[in-house]
Amino acid sequence: MTEQTDSEAARQIMIERYKYILDQIKSTNDNVYRFLAIYQALATAIAGAGMLLFVNYRNWKVPPAVVRLGLEGAASILSVVAGFTILLILIGVWTWLDYRNEECDVADRIVGVGFRSRPKVGNFFRWYETYIVVFIATTVVLVWVFVEALLVPAVR
Repeated sequence: MTEQTDSEAARQIMIERYKYILDQIKSTNDNVYRFLAIYQALATAIAGAGMLLFVNYRNWKVPPAVVRLGLEGAASILSVVAGFTILLILIGVWTWLDYRNEECDVADRIVGVGFRSRPKVGNFFRWYETYIVVFIATTVVLVWVFVEALLVPAVR
């Protein structure tokens, strides 16, 4: 093999690596929406179960102490689901940052230094993941306030 052939082969390998990295970045971005959809489905089911218990506990002859425990249990389960979802999103952000830095490294070698600017963690306020995490955390806080301030005191 000649030097030119070796150089061209190395370039093709770098281009394939670049394509792979871009695909992984897209996959990481898509995963956030999957995690949000799973959270929304589980949160709706958990909240629905809690409300069903609250509305029907008298007809079902469930003791008030058990109802209060059930409502707080539902809020606790929601908190665990939310915590796990937030953890998955944060891991996704970490993965995205790693792939973006690798993308910049490969682009520097293929195209030239500075072709792509590196991601800055300080720009987190521009990332949609930030607002998804804020949304999830806010819903959990509001559910706890709703359960503790309105539902639990109303169970007699």
